[in-house]
Amino acid sequence: MLIVSIFLALALGAGLATQVGVNASLRSALGHPVYAAIVNFTIGLGALVGFALAGRLGRPPAGAVARTSWWMYAGGLLGATYVLGVITLAPRLGAAVLIGLVVTGQLLTALLLDHFGALSFPVHPVSPVRAVGAVLLVAGVVLVRRG
Repeated sequence: MLIVSIFLALALGAGLATQVGVNASLRSALGHPVYAAIVNFTIGLGALVGFALAGRLGRPPAGAVARTSWWMYAGGLLGATYVLGVITLAPRLGAAVLIGLVVTGQLLTALLLDHFGALSFPVHPVSPVRAVGAVLLVAGVVLVRRG
């Protein structure tokens, strides 16, 4: 099962890199990154609604929305910021450098979240080996940028 999960994660990464290019092209066609982001989220919302209806998911449990902390809704804002940001930065940085920087930002933040057990993650302290892995990722981005 671990191998399947690894390949699914790689496929998600490939999809993310492809999404950047698709959205950057859409930006060029529509004339502004905000319009491209709106189209992106409209189509995504349609796909999710279709999935929910096809799966007959029903509604969330009664009162679940009211019991949810306000900060748990920040994911939508973070997602919109990400999409708008990569649409804007893709033409300036190129796909490889942009995705390298995004992944580096994700890994460094993930190390902190794991280290402190923030946002309900289990605690996984930053070890020397994990720190070296992060440094190697940063070095990789530098090499990709210079190449």
